[in-house]
Amino acid sequence: MRISHTGPAPARRNDWHTLKTLLPYLWQYRGRVMLAMLFLLLAKVANVAVPLMLKAVVDHFEHAPGQVALLIPLGAIIAYGLLRFASSSLGEMRDAVFAKVTQGAIRRIALQVFEHLHRLSLRFHLERQTGGMSRDIERGTRGIAFLLNFMLFNIIPTLVEIVLVAGVLLSRYDIWFTIVTFTSLAIYIAFTLGVTEWRMVFRRTMNDMDSKANSKAIDALINYETVKYFGNEAYESRRYDQNLQVWERAAVKNQVSLAFLNAGQALIIATGVTVLMWLAARGVVNKTMTLGDLVLVNAFMIQLYIPLNFLGFVYREIKHSLADMEKMFDLMGEPREVEDAPDARALNSREVTVSFEQVAFAYEEKRPILHDVSFSIPAGRTVAVVGTSGAGKSTLSRLLFRFYDVQQGRVCINGEDIRSLSQESLRRHIGIVPQDTVLFNDSIYYNIAYGRPDASREEVIEAARAAHIHDFVSSLPDGYDTLVGERGLKLSGGEKQRVAIARTILKNPPILVLDEATSALDSRTEQAIQEELRQIASNRTTLIVAHRLSTIVHADTILVMEGGRIIEQGTHSELLDQSGTYARMWALQQQVES
Repeated sequence: MRISHTGPAPARRNDWHTLKTLLPYLWQYRGRVMLAMLFLLLAKVANVAVPLMLKAVVDHFEHAPGQVALLIPLGAIIAYGLLRFASSSLGEMRDAVFAKVTQGAIRRIALQVFEHLHRLSLRFHLERQTGGMSRDIERGTRGIAFLLNFMLFNIIPTLVEIVLVAGVLLSRYDIWFTIVTFTSLAIYIAFTLGVTEWRMVFRRTMNDMDSKANSKAIDALINYETVKYFGNEAYESRRYDQNLQVWERAAVKNQVSLAFLNAGQALIIATGVTVLMWLAARGVVNKTMTLGDLVLVNAFMIQLYIPLNFLGFVYREIKHSLADMEKMFDLMGEPREVEDAPDARALNSREVTVSFEQVAFAYEEKRPILHDVSFSIPAGRTVAVVGTSGAGKSTLSRLLFRFYDVQQGRVCINGEDIRSLSQESLRRHIGIVPQDTVLFNDSIYYNIAYGRPDASREEVIEAARAAHIHDFVSSLPDGYDTLVGERGLKLSGGEKQRVAIARTILKNPPILVLDEATSALDSRTEQAIQEELRQIASNRTTLIVAHRLSTIVHADTILVMEGGRIIEQGTHSELLDQSGTYARMWALQQQVES
C-alpha cells in the first residue's frame, strides 16, 4: 500500500476568519483586555523614555563643569532607574491581568469543542480517526495560547514602540533617520511576510502528516491484540513510517527555509542599524548632534533590534498557530446531522408506547437498509426482532435513540414523532445493553454508576446484584475499585456484558433495548441473566434484538426481518404454526443445540 503525496497542499484557511472566530471568547473579558492594553501602552512609553533620560545624563557629563557634573544628573539618573522599573513592572502587571483572559478563553473553546463533538451524529464518529482528532484539538488549544499572548503582547507593543521611536526621531533629528527606519521596517516586513507564506505549506504538510501518523499509531495500539494475532507489527510500522517520512521531509524543508528567513532578517536589520549609526556619527562630527544623541540613536536601535528580530519569530509562530487552529475550528464548524427542533419539548413519562410507521432508512443513499417498516410496542410489552445478519435489526435501536433521522416515515413515542422531542429527554428514557460493550478505562464502580451518576453506593451495588456480577466483583482484590482497562479489556466478554446490564438496571428507564444482550455469556450465566432481564423488562416497553431464538420465546410479539423488511410477525407459537422463515430458523437452531 502506498500513500500518494502528489496532491495539492492542505487548503489554506482565511486567517482573518480564524481571528474573528476567536474575538467573542476575548470579549467576555473585555475589562481585563482594556486594562492589559493600558499597562502595555504605559510600559512602552516608559521604555521609549529610557534612552531620552540616558541622553540627558550623557549630555550633562559632556557639557557640565566638574563639580556640577556630580550633582545635576542625579534627577535624570533616578528618573532613568524609575522608568526602567516602570517598563518592567508594568509589563508584569499586564501579563498578570491578561492571564485570566488567555486561560479562560482556552477553557471555553476546549469545552465548546468537546460539547460540539458530542452533539455530532453517530455517522461523524464512525468515520473519525480519534488519534488525529485529539492531536488537532491539542495543537489548536496550544496555538490559541500562543496567539493571544504573542500577538497582543509582542506584535502590538512592537508596533507601538516603532511609532513612538519614529516620532522621537522625526521631531528631534533629520528626516533621513525616519526614512531609514521606516524603509528598513518595510523591507523587513515584506520579506518576513513573503517568506513565511511560502514556508506555511511545509508546516501544513507537517500538521497533516503528524495527525495521520498519530491516527495510525493510536489505531494500532488500540487494536494491539489483533496486530499480534496476525503478526502484523512490521506492517503497522511501515504504515506509520510512511506518514513519518513525509513529515520528516516537510520538517527538513521547514528548518532550512527558517534558516534562510533568519539570515535575511538579520541582513536587513544590520544594514538599517549601520546606516543609522553612520548618520548619527556624521552628525556628531558636524556638530549638529551631541554625543548624547549618538547614544540615544544607538539605544533606540538596540531597543528596536530585539523586538524586530523577535517580531519575525512571533509572526512565523502566529502563522503556525493559525495553521494549528484550522482543524480544531473546522471541527467546531462541523454541521450537526441530527438537531433538536426549535420548539422541541421534553419527554416525561413512565408509560411509553413506541411505534415505527412506514420507516425507510439508508446510511448511504445507494444502499437502503429499511423498507416500509411498521410495528408498535405497547407500553409495558416486549417485542423481539430476529433475522439474518444485515437485515436491519440493530438499525432499529439506532433510529429509536435518534442517532440518525429516518428518510421516510416516522418513529413515535406515545404517538408523537421523536423529532419533536429533545434528544436529551428522549435518551434519558431509553436504556440499552449492546452486543459489543465498551467500558471506560476506570473502575467497575464508575462503569456501573455511569448509568445514573448521582446514584448512591447502595443502589450501584443493588444493580450489580441484579445483574449477577456482585459476587464476582467482591472476589476481586480491589472489589468495585478494580480498573477495567482500555475499553474494558481486563474483563472477559461475559463480565463486560454484565457490567452493561447492571448500569442499565441502575438507569431504570421506561424503554429497554436488548441488542444481543447475552451473546457473550456462557449457557449457565445466560439462563440466570435471561430470567433477570425478563423481570426488569416485565413493566417496561422492551425491544429485543436477538440471534438465539430460545431467548425470546416469551416475547409478546416477534418480528422476523429479511432484507430490511418485516416478513413475519406474531408470537412464538403463532410463527411456528406458520411454518415459514421463523419456523425454519427455530428448527435449525434446535438441531445445533441438541
